[in-house]
Amino acid sequence: MKKILPPNAKISKEAKETMQECVSEFISFVTGEACDKCHNEKRKTLNGDDICWALGSLGFDDYVEPLKRYLHKHRELESERMNQNKCVIGVLGNNNIDQDQKERDESSEFESSERKGLGDPRED
Repeated sequence: MKKILPPNAKISKEAKETMQECVSEFISFVTGEACDKCHNEKRKTLNGDDICWALGSLGFDDYVEPLKRYLHKHRELESERMNQNKCVIGVLGNNNIDQDQKERDESSEFESSERKGLGDPRED
């Protein structure tokens, strides 16, 4: 609210509370419409596309396209982030597997040396 007002303007506590109530009511209004759509389609999960549809259905057409662009960009970034996480997990997982294999190999080598009476090969 402060960004739109002149720098020396003051906002009362009551005005802030009223705006908060309006925002909450708006969110309930839009999500209620989106939930009705999901219910009619026999779905239990509400998604961003449902919110975009609800905004258009309720006459907030000016907000639909910018929100769809934002949603698309958000999904792209989430997908990239998930792919990066998979790569990191893959690399870490491979290191752990390599370390586990190395420990098994050393253990096997140790047991083989012990049977032959050669002692611990790691002490060389």
